[in-house]
Amino acid sequence: MATGLIEQCWWIDCFERDLEGFGLDSYLIKRGAEDQFLVELCSSFILQLSYLVIYSLRQPSLPVFSALSTNSMNSSIPTAAAPGSSSDDVKCLRTTLLISIGDKVGALDECLDALKKSQVSMTRIESRSSLTVECGYDFFVDFTAANKEQINQIVDELNGVSIVKDVRILNAACNAQWFPRKMVDLDTFADKVLEMGEELSSDHPGAKDPVYRKRRYEIVQNAKLYRTGQVLPYIEYTQEEKDTWKAVFRELTSLHATHACREYRHIFPLLEKNCGYREDNIPQLQDVSNFLRVSSGFRLRPVMGLLSPRDFLNGLAFRVFHCTQYVRHHSNPTYTPEPDVCHELLGHVPLFADPGFAEFSQQIGLASLGASEEDIERLSTIYWFTAEFGLCREDGEIRAYGSGLLSSTGELKYSLSDKPQLLPFDPEKMAKQKYPITEYQPVYFVADTFTDATEKFCEYAAKMERPFQVRYDPYTETIQVLDNKTQLYHFANSIKNDMKVLTSALEKF
Repeated sequence: MATGLIEQCWWIDCFERDLEGFGLDSYLIKRGAEDQFLVELCSSFILQLSYLVIYSLRQPSLPVFSALSTNSMNSSIPTAAAPGSSSDDVKCLRTTLLISIGDKVGALDECLDALKKSQVSMTRIESRSSLTVECGYDFFVDFTAANKEQINQIVDELNGVSIVKDVRILNAACNAQWFPRKMVDLDTFADKVLEMGEELSSDHPGAKDPVYRKRRYEIVQNAKLYRTGQVLPYIEYTQEEKDTWKAVFRELTSLHATHACREYRHIFPLLEKNCGYREDNIPQLQDVSNFLRVSSGFRLRPVMGLLSPRDFLNGLAFRVFHCTQYVRHHSNPTYTPEPDVCHELLGHVPLFADPGFAEFSQQIGLASLGASEEDIERLSTIYWFTAEFGLCREDGEIRAYGSGLLSSTGELKYSLSDKPQLLPFDPEKMAKQKYPITEYQPVYFVADTFTDATEKFCEYAAKMERPFQVRYDPYTETIQVLDNKTQLYHFANSIKNDMKVLTSALEKF
């Protein structure tokens, strides 16, 4: 077995022989681990498989590998509690229950009656065909409980309903935070901004400009009212706003040819051709979002202002980027104390069209779902040193891929000078690194490739103290919690089928 692709995985000793079941073994030997093409082609499959292996080894009661291979596996990896297991540490107030019921008229009413007895405030009810009950249904119910005892009381009440086959607590285990499970759940973030938005701080360049404040208010109201599935708000930008964009556009694009990474330089002309990127035109979010969706599956969503780190990162799990639409104050086009449409469209957006960067961004988002406050702080710091202020190696040179650099002429030049300290890409060190927010960064981290960055980050994320694993289903646009045998079987079969296609394609390559 050529071990170069997977020798860094801690489970290789027990898993290596099972790759033979996919038919890749002989091909790996023939091509060799030094083949970079093969490494990058297979990395996404190995990554998905690693999630499945890691979780399965922690749950030895789940015989998931019969869906993957006829080979057996043995491991002494210690088990960890899965979502839905009882725990004395459950202190979550916002909770999601999965209720599986048989097919019977009025079944939901019986369940709701049981919930009403507990006098809780339900915020969401949705249904789907059950994955575990034949001819049955699964209901997801979000509610706010006062304490652990009330959650347990509700579960007991529901278990007493004859039609109910199973009740599971999806994200109240081990103090796990509530997190969005469907795209529509992102609507709850609509007016949850930390700062700016409708109101401006006293030191904002536009704070004393009543015309700017009124215009700003009009634009953020569109974001506040937006809901999933609607057409993104169209903004008829004023000439003053276009002039500000023009000044920023000219200055930045003159530097991108020599300072931006290869992926950015490749995508930007496509944005000019397909999305109206010009110095005399501010692109509309709908046009840009359409382009991103066919390029990498990412999409844009309007936002009033700066979201909390948790809400912003949660959005990335769905390949959704929350994007402002207002323009910075015209008095100083080269400066903004907050994200604006210039920063978003010229800094962030181009790389979201790159599949490698899109995958990296989504993995950070998935890691944030249900994470502790401490882990959210670490993840947002990693995001700061990558998506915002990341550097990469390119043909022996250093280039920028962070949006904070690509949308700032001053720091873009500074970052590639000999003044800052450059460190190798290391999520462990990134997560602990302190950083200033009102001055140039003294330290930057340099990635080799987005593929390498994604693999290193996923190794970091696998060590987080979160007792469950999640994945995004692009077909249903939902988050799946891999906490039961049925879901693991479905995931395993999906990977197995993809592996067969990959093997067949490699043999014909």
